[in-house]
Parts: sequence; C-alpha cells; structure tokens
Amino acid sequence: MSDELILVDHPADGVARITLNRPEKRNAISTPLRVALLDRLRAHDHEPDVRVTIIRGAGSCFSAGYDLGGGPLMEGSPFYSAPGPGVWARQANDTWFSVWDLAKPVIAQIHGYAIAGATEMASACDLVYVADDAKISYPIVRVASPPDWQYHTVLLGLRRAMELMLTGDPIDGVEAARIGFANRSFPPDRLEDEVLRIATRVAGVPSDLTQINKRSVHRAFDVWGARAAIRAGTEMQALASHTESAARFAQDALGAAKSAGREQGSR
Repeated sequence: MSDELILVDHPADGVARITLNRPEKRNAISTPLRVALLDRLRAHDHEPDVRVTIIRGAGSCFSAGYDLGGGPLMEGSPFYSAPGPGVWARQANDTWFSVWDLAKPVIAQIHGYAIAGATEMASACDLVYVADDAKISYPIVRVASPPDWQYHTVLLGLRRAMELMLTGDPIDGVEAARIGFANRSFPPDRLEDEVLRIATRVAGVPSDLTQINKRSVHRAFDVWGARAAIRAGTEMQALASHTESAARFAQDALGAAKSAGREQGSR
C-alpha cells in the first residue's frame, strides 16, 4: 500500500486526476491530506499540460469527511486563522474558497459516500458528478453543529437547504443531481468514463479562456452574496459549539477515541 496521501495520474490530454489515497480511513480529510491536495491543485494552475483536474477517492467511497481521530485539525494547517470561537470554521472556509479561486477547473467524482466535510470539499469544486447510488449527507447537524463551510442555502435554495439542515438525512446521487448539489448522476459502472469524457471536453478549451469563464461565474455568485453568506455561517458554527448538544457530542467522541486507543493497545 502506498504511503502517499494523494495519487496523481493523467488519464487524457490536458486532464490530471487526484485520487485521495487513504482507503483504510475511508479517505478521511486530515490536515496533511488537505495540504497535499491544495499544493497539488495550485501546482496544476502553473502546469501548461493540465487544463482540468478530477478529484476522486480510492477504495469504497469518495470520503468520510474530516478526520476527527487523526490529531488536531488545526495542527499544520495551510492557513492562519485568528484564535477564538469559530477558529476551525474560518480556516475551513479559507481551504475551500481557495479551491474556488484556482484558475483551472476542478471536478469532483463521487462514488460510495461523501459525508460532512467531504461534501464541503465537493461543493467547492466547479463541477460535481456522482454515482446514482452514492450517499451524500451531513449528519453532524443532528448532534453538534451546522457545517463549517455552509454551502447548502447558496447552492440548493431555501427549501431544500432547510430540509437537509433540519433532518441531516442522506440523499442518493440521483437526488443530489435533481436538487443541484451535483451536475449529473450516472450508473456506478459508467461514472469514471463519463467524468473523464466531460473533463476531456473541458480540457478542449484553452486555459487562458477557461479561467476567465470560471471566474465570471464565481464573480456573479459573489455579487449575489454567496461568499459573504458562507462566511457568515462561521459565526453560527461557533455559536453551536457552546450548546449542551455539542458538549455531549464532544464528550462522546472523546470517550470513543480513548476506547479505540485502548483496543489498539491491547492488540
């Protein structure tokens, strides 16, 4: 098994593909993984032979979300975040906005499941394609807090966002495409080929024009207030951290981590 957190290949002219390579951890997003991912995406902005990047996950799923058992998420962070309530959410926002602000397009290819922080990563990509049977969810809203990167309302609209935020229920790939989280869904056995077909189509446009086209869409989104709305959500996330529910969740998570550590030590 490779020790590399990400694997990079070039399946077609102009197309780079990043594979999140922690299948034994369901591709949980640790801070070193975020750093490796951002470093590679930024490098692609300067590589003439790359015009678009696909992100996918190794093994059974896209990603299980942030790695809550892999050490402090702020340790070695790629961004400084002013201390105080909301420190993690503000820094998470910096991570995903930096994907938005890349010159070259990024495509998320989701199979299996994408949970919590993994849905933030996908929603920060320019295009999202999913398997019909994928499972996409943000269950943490049921027990601890709203998302760190609050994309729901700006991407999905009031009613759909409200339902997902109040229930935390998963949706499959077909529903994700229907409500606008994803561009399209495909049968699982066709997903990789279809994403590569679309990526090749995108790569057929020169990068000097593509970056302007991409930026024009994001600038309109900014004018509508999307960036400010997502940033404002960090205050709600910080407020939630002071609730009794969040305290219980943190205590339960700590207990589970200690139990897992004792179990590993006895082996």
